[in-house]
Amino acid sequence: MESLQKLIIPRLFPFFFFFIIIINLQPSLPFSPTDHYLLNCGSHANTILDNREFIADTSIPRSIIKLSTNPKISVQDRTNQSPLYSTARVFTSPSRYEFQIKKLGTHLVRLHFSPFNSAKFNLFDAQFGVSVNGFTLLSNLDLKSNSSNSVDLKEFLIWVDGGRALVVLFSPSKGSFGYVNAIEIISAPDDLIGDTARFVGSDGIGDFKLVTRQALESVYRINVGGALVTPFNDSLWRTWIPDDGFLKLESAAKRVSFSGQIKYRLGGASREVAPDNVYNSARVFNDSNVSSSNFNVTWVLPVKSGCRYLVRMHFCDIASKALNLLYFNVYINGYLAYEDLDLSELTDRLLASPFYADFVVDAGTSTALDVSIGGSSLSSPDRINGILNGLEVWKLNSTIYSLSETVSVDSVQDQHSGKIGLFMPAVAIMSFLVAASLFMRRRFKLKDSLAWSSEGGSKHENQPLVR
Repeated sequence: MESLQKLIIPRLFPFFFFFIIIINLQPSLPFSPTDHYLLNCGSHANTILDNREFIADTSIPRSIIKLSTNPKISVQDRTNQSPLYSTARVFTSPSRYEFQIKKLGTHLVRLHFSPFNSAKFNLFDAQFGVSVNGFTLLSNLDLKSNSSNSVDLKEFLIWVDGGRALVVLFSPSKGSFGYVNAIEIISAPDDLIGDTARFVGSDGIGDFKLVTRQALESVYRINVGGALVTPFNDSLWRTWIPDDGFLKLESAAKRVSFSGQIKYRLGGASREVAPDNVYNSARVFNDSNVSSSNFNVTWVLPVKSGCRYLVRMHFCDIASKALNLLYFNVYINGYLAYEDLDLSELTDRLLASPFYADFVVDAGTSTALDVSIGGSSLSSPDRINGILNGLEVWKLNSTIYSLSETVSVDSVQDQHSGKIGLFMPAVAIMSFLVAASLFMRRRFKLKDSLAWSSEGGSKHENQPLVR
């Protein structure tokens, strides 16, 4: 019996190993969002774009979507070849779309703008703001610089509590008007945005929490080393642009591609996080003999200064011939963000299995984000010493619930009219009570405070957190 076990068990081991790998791989199921609204605004007919049907906003029952605008104005451009962008809904006063939401969590909000000159309105002259559930997404939007038939697609991620409404409010600037050609509201997959990211700065690395409760605006979605990915080839209908033009030194990196199967793991990155067309292409160090930690490949992404950004880096080891051969460092704006990154360990010892990392960074006075991969102390001269498959950048809302650098006073007043009369006296009373409380506490604790400060205050060391 014992000899039989010794004979059978070694032969069964490969099957057990294969079984463990199989049960950890993510099944390929099509994404079907709970909340899914596609509106063709200002039109009386439905239309198809990227194999998706946009419903005329005039034909949807008010029990599902409420359009509050007076008067209801629609305009048409008979010269536009795209049915979705040949009509628009125009707003001459604060107006809103109210969508009934079933699922708790993050929702994709996409607003389509394609200005044209109609008999009633020249949409190039429009100036307006847009807010969603209290977050100012766009302020004093001006599309004069847009060319005819061009499309300006604005995408946002907004948290919505289940059972509540998602309200898109259009607020025209004084003496002007607003408009929109199409609206998309889609409940996002649960794994699209994690709740914690690494905050990277001059003081080291720390945790940035409650990411999902922020309002995020999509700024970049880049397919590193690959071709253009259109919405037709993305399960969340996104566009990924090539990284040509973003590389600081194009000769520092070379393209690699992969024709095999991308291994999506349970609990890891899914096809909704990024599609196969992102993970099956990449850039690696152009010279595999370079192992110096001083050698970096850098992507430069122009941004607006003074804002905070969420940077997502997509990795998938499609270049190594075996496990545990690829080690490298990650830098954001020159700061070390991830040291000795080992994709073999992070992907449960699988090659061609995707992994992504989220970082939050303040742009400060800079007008660009520098994202780099570089050799680590574990790099070897005869191996690939760095890889990147994709890049995404979102702008985070500021502390005043705004993604815009300037908030329109008219927009704020429109959102909160009727509440200000009650709110301002309450603020005055609370301010008086707080000031009185602080004054009394200062009198009673002044002596103790001086005694504590004379002995020296506490010293805080911000140690880098590397996980």
